[in-house]
Amino acid sequence: MMQFEPIAAIATPHGTGGIGVIRLSGDGAFTVAQRVFHAKSGKALADMAGYTAAFGQVCDVDGPVDEAVVLVFRAPKSYTGEDVVEISCHGGETILRRTLAALLATGARLAGPGEFTRRAFLHGRIDLTEAEAVMQLIGAQSADAVRAAIAQHEGALYREIRQIKEILYQLSAELAAFFDYPDDDIPALTRESVLPRLAEVQEKLEKLCVQYETGRVLRDGVTVAIVGKPNVGKSTLMNRLLGEERSIVTEIAGTTRDVVEESAQFAGMTLHLFDTAGLRETDDPVERIGVARAKSKIEQAMLVFVLFDGSRPLDGEDESIFSMLQGKRVIAILNKADLPQRCDMARIRSVFPDMVSISAAEAHGMDALETRLRDRFRLEAIDPRAGMLANARQLDCALRAKTAVMESRQGLIAGFTLDVLSVGLQTAEDALAELTGEQASEAVIEKVFAQFCVGK
Repeated sequence: MMQFEPIAAIATPHGTGGIGVIRLSGDGAFTVAQRVFHAKSGKALADMAGYTAAFGQVCDVDGPVDEAVVLVFRAPKSYTGEDVVEISCHGGETILRRTLAALLATGARLAGPGEFTRRAFLHGRIDLTEAEAVMQLIGAQSADAVRAAIAQHEGALYREIRQIKEILYQLSAELAAFFDYPDDDIPALTRESVLPRLAEVQEKLEKLCVQYETGRVLRDGVTVAIVGKPNVGKSTLMNRLLGEERSIVTEIAGTTRDVVEESAQFAGMTLHLFDTAGLRETDDPVERIGVARAKSKIEQAMLVFVLFDGSRPLDGEDESIFSMLQGKRVIAILNKADLPQRCDMARIRSVFPDMVSISAAEAHGMDALETRLRDRFRLEAIDPRAGMLANARQLDCALRAKTAVMESRQGLIAGFTLDVLSVGLQTAEDALAELTGEQASEAVIEKVFAQFCVGK
């Protein structure tokens, strides 16, 4: 049986707070904690039942540190699958550091990044996708992102991958029996019986891969550059999305000289907004720098909101913007809908079919913009509670598996014999086993947990 030395770390964020938590896990955790914590009841931590708490005092070599509440979790029914002690004391930096130092001085080792979750993985409490969902949950920036992270942490993706692997394993077993025991009374494998199952696997993997971008939008949000010529209402829209006066709004064209960056919750996702300088030719050296930075943000953004003033006819500056944004992912926003309209809407729609009319100043049409944004990223078509690929590592594994299955299927359709399946099935099975962590290399595991914070 594996032995794991006790590790300890502060589990709450740095800074002053009402409560801070130090987590201790591993063989001998109760013994180490007992050396620094003294329960008012006089009861030893080793004698306490799991999921119980004790009130007492934390002390180090210099004397009392703080009053604290200690929670005891017994293996294997703990987060890590080991004996775990969590010490909750007041959340001052000095108190937390003294408590941690006392634990390290009496037998514990400082935990590395993600080491508590890594031990949960090594003890079989969770698979690798569930472990990665921990960081997904911590970083979730919207309600749907939280739901998606919880679903993955509860095994939604693992169950989806397991269903796919079961089809592949069954095919591999039938293929082996077919070739190894040709004289036995085993139902014959045929292209007609194999192809539908390969198609089913390919379809499931393709669905996971296609939904990856939508899932990434839920998790990480969307970078959006708000662009247009001066005085079309870019900063007004920025402020409307933020719900506060963040960007300066005046009647003077060219007020915004630099890029203003903020994040807002809108349409069920996080928008990382860049309010940019008005796009136009100018002799002002400062404004020219702002325009150059605006163009740079256009290149970086996943999506561009390009604004037009609906109360004015299009002009040469608008036409130059049409050319500049060719090939970009764009939602055209016809602003100032509360004023008499003089803009050529048909011309805008001919270049940017995805168009919506709003009044940022009066908050008219924001629901239409929300709908257009959700449609753009297909948010209505996804169930956050379903199995969903969470990161580039998982996507790479799924793509390798899909390619192997697709090539095997194409080989059979082209007339190759059934033995062409062996390599393809094995490749797909290995890729999916790497995805869930069942066959992941030590280097892959190291890379996954290196992204965690210390204390998790």
